[in-house]
Amino acid sequence: MSNSNSNKIMVPNAREAMNKFKMEAANEVGVNLKQGYNGDLTSKQAGSVGGQMVNIMTPVRTASYERADRTALGHVQRIEYAAQLGA
Repeated sequence: MSNSNSNKIMVPNAREAMNKFKMEAANEVGVNLKQGYNGDLTSKQAGSVGGQMVNIMTPVRTASYERADRTALGHVQRIEYAAQLGA
């Protein structure tokens, strides 16, 4: 059985930024993370760090629909919107 990790960081330089982001999120929820292995954390602590990271990330919402073309009878236009929510 092969061991594949789908949680790979695609941009090598992003690893340091993600680690910093994780440390900041842990600090915000009161979890004491140390550099390296943190196997002594409870599931609740680890989950609160991951949950805080998700809450901080800026979500992108999309909407799409089709409507009748106003200039050509019988044709349809596809309309798509993308909006970034957050601070």
